[in-house]
Amino acid sequence: MTVAAVILAVSLETALADAAGVPRVRRIADAAWSGGALPMIVVAPDTDGTAGAALNGAPVTLVTPAPMEHGPVAHIVRGMEFAADEVSGTSAALIWPARLCWVGPETVTSLIEAHGIHPEALLRPSFRGEAGWPALVPMDALAELRVLSSKATPEELLGLLVAGGALAVRTIDLGDPGSVIDGSTAREELPPYDGPAEPAGTHEWGAAMASVSDEAPLAGPTRADTPAGS
Repeated sequence: MTVAAVILAVSLETALADAAGVPRVRRIADAAWSGGALPMIVVAPDTDGTAGAALNGAPVTLVTPAPMEHGPVAHIVRGMEFAADEVSGTSAALIWPARLCWVGPETVTSLIEAHGIHPEALLRPSFRGEAGWPALVPMDALAELRVLSSKATPEELLGLLVAGGALAVRTIDLGDPGSVIDGSTAREELPPYDGPAEPAGTHEWGAAMASVSDEAPLAGPTRADTPAGS
């Protein structure tokens, strides 16, 4: 079972916004990797090299956004297609708007483990009754996503998938305030975290990162414009 992270940062302002001294895309990529997501696709422009610099050494693929007039659905589909192309057998993707930069790796791990139990479901973390992000979307939903409105927001797209019968939705209270409170709130101002102190399953947070030698060459990012299968 492989679950990708598709990080949506379709403007440089969003990608590079400060998140406690770290660019948002880098903080999210580190949390996704530490939580067990693989592969990691960052959908962001890099016309001047600044997004790539922010991700220096991170094992991500940096993908140019779809044309803006095609809307959020095109960015999501593009990211999922790259993920499926990069790792055969990828079964789902965590759709992750970059404004949600405070999500913890434990939330990533919990969603991945829940996907193993409910592989057919759209999974969302919640905090105090509010559904949040990232949303885990099974790869089987790609066909339905491709025909949804270019004018729909990411939140509306999830609603359309459920309303159209493509997916059933399950929300999981993981106690992570970062899943619903975005980067416009300082990290120190977040409500207390109210989730597990350690993974419920066998994944060790940060295990993938810890297995890489400090002397190993920098891993990325790699850059791509067209999935190999296209």
